[in-house]
Amino acid sequence: MSEIIPVISATGLYTPPEIVTNEELVESFNTYVERFNQRHAAEIEAGEVAALAPSSVEFIEKASGIKARHVMSKAPLLDPEIMAPRWAERPDEELSVLAEMGVKAARDALERAGRDAADVDAVLCACSNMQRPYPAMAIEIQHALGIEGFGFDMNVACSSATFGIQTAADFIRAGHARSVLVVSPEICTGHNNMRNRDSHFIFGDVATAVLVEAKDIAPAQHWDILGTRLKTVFSNNIRNNFGFLNCATPETIGTPDKLFVQEGRKVFKEVVPMVAAMIVDHAETLGLDPAALRRLWLHQANQGMNRLIAQRVLGHEANEDESPTVLDTYGNTSSAGSIIAFHLNSQDLAAGDTGVICSFGAGYSAGSVFVRKAA
Repeated sequence: MSEIIPVISATGLYTPPEIVTNEELVESFNTYVERFNQRHAAEIEAGEVAALAPSSVEFIEKASGIKARHVMSKAPLLDPEIMAPRWAERPDEELSVLAEMGVKAARDALERAGRDAADVDAVLCACSNMQRPYPAMAIEIQHALGIEGFGFDMNVACSSATFGIQTAADFIRAGHARSVLVVSPEICTGHNNMRNRDSHFIFGDVATAVLVEAKDIAPAQHWDILGTRLKTVFSNNIRNNFGFLNCATPETIGTPDKLFVQEGRKVFKEVVPMVAAMIVDHAETLGLDPAALRRLWLHQANQGMNRLIAQRVLGHEANEDESPTVLDTYGNTSSAGSIIAFHLNSQDLAAGDTGVICSFGAGYSAGSVFVRKAA
C-alpha cells in the first residue's frame, strides 16, 4: 500500500469589515480612566484605591507593533461604559456568530482549491475562543457547508491551528479522511480585558481556514507538508479562568482572571527560546538548514518576539520578506495569526521554496508545520 501524503491545498480568510485604530482605542480607554479616577477620587486621595494611568498610541506601538485591528462589534467595544463586544443573541435555529465567520473562511479556502464542500470528509474547529461548549462549533460549520462525515472542536489556545493541521494530516496519512478543513474563527475581543492598560490593545477578530488533503487529489498549486511537530509545557503565565462553572462577566468587579491575563515579560523570556529551539531542531530532523528557510510565518502576538525568534532561526535579523508581519493591521488573532501571515504572504514564492508555519501561546503550546511549494 503506497503512502498517503498530506498537503495544504488552499487557505481561506474572513476579515471583519470594522476596524479599530489605536487612536480610537486610546480615546475610549482614557475616557474610562478619567471617569474611574473621578468616581473614586476620595478613595484614591485616601490611598485606598490606585489611580488608573492613561494609555497612548506610542505606548501601544512600542509594546506590540500593533496599529489597528479588525473587530466584529466596534461601537460597544469603544463605549467607555461597556468596552466589550455586544450583539443580539441569535435563536438556536440561526447560524451562530462564530460559525458564520468560520463558514466564510472555509468557503474562501474551498473556492481557491476548486473544491466542492461535498468533497470534504471532516471539519476541525481549532481556536481559542469557542462560543459555547456544545453542540461543537465544528459540527455547526460542517452542517452549514453541507459536508458529510464528522467534525469536532479542539482548543490549544494560540497554537490551535497548527495542532489542527497535524491532526488533519494524521487523519489523511491513516486513511480516515482525504480532505479535511481546519477552521479557526476567533473573536478574541470577547475575552480581552479592555480596561487593562497592559493588554487592552492586543487582540482582534478574524477567521481562517486551511484545507488539508491527500496529495493525489490536491490542485497543482499546493504546499507539501514536510513535517509537523507539537509541544506543550504547562505554565500559568497566560491564563483565562472563565468557564461554565463560574458566571463572571467583564463587568463583574474583582474578577480580572475571568478574562485574558498574562505575565508578559515572563512569557517573552520563556517562549522565545523554546520556540526558536523547536524550529531549529525540527528543521534539522527533516534534513533542512534552518538558516536557508525561504520564509517564516510566525504567530502574530508581538513584533519583538517574532524578531528575536526569526533571528535565532535564520542567524541574522529577518527582513519583512523573510518573516512577514500582519500584526500591525490585524492585531493578535490567536490561532489565526500564523495562518493569516501564510495566506497573505505565500503566493509569491517559487516552486521548491521551503518555509515554516509556527504558532505558540498559552499552555505553553507550540506547533510547527514545515511546507514546500509544489512544482
